[in-house]
Amino acid sequence: MRARIYRPARNAMQSGMAGTREWILEFVPRTPPEIDPLMGWTGSRDTRSQVKMRFATKEAALGYAQEHGIDAVVLKDRQRRLNLRPGGYGENFAPGRRIVWTH
Repeated sequence: MRARIYRPARNAMQSGMAGTREWILEFVPRTPPEIDPLMGWTGSRDTRSQVKMRFATKEAALGYAQEHGIDAVVLKDRQRRLNLRPGGYGENFAPGRRIVWTH
């Protein structure tokens, strides 16, 4: 069994970092996806490709993989720089704002 261990990226539609602090162990699919001829949906007979296990640390995920004989590859963790503005969103509605904020 092959698996990959990685830390998920931040959602591009949100500014928060929710769901990016834990590590995920995900099995690599053994077979390519099949296309259903009638409906055109893609599917697979490999049910392990649906499993995603979450761990608090990379070491815990590696330990689980070694304990169960899973050949795991750790993908590089790409940290993003936080984008914090002084004042933030609430500054738009401050009573002492110099520039009028309207649509």
